[in-house]
Amino acid sequence: MIVVSMNDIPGHRVVQVLGIARGLSVRSRSVVGNIGAAIQILFGGNITLYTRLAEQARQEAFELLVAQAERMGANAIIAMRYDANEMASAVTEVLAYGTAVVIERG
Repeated sequence: MIVVSMNDIPGHRVVQVLGIARGLSVRSRSVVGNIGAAIQILFGGNITLYTRLAEQARQEAFELLVAQAERMGANAIIAMRYDANEMASAVTEVLAYGTAVVIERG
């Protein structure tokens, strides 16, 4: 599966557009994780506990996106993007989306 944020893939042509594919991950930190993050906030700098949470949510959303595109019959995703929203305190939604397509060299 080729996944790009561009609208085309150099050296390939889109032969079929299958539609929007997406993957959604909603994650939260545990109470212990929030306490650890609060301690990190006191000292400033990168909040590694939240960084790991954000990366895990993005990775899961990306994997779900690819899985849905594969089920649709795609061999590529173009115009891939992420969107993230805070749904509640310490609860984050990450959406990965793009256009599922069939490409061939050309």
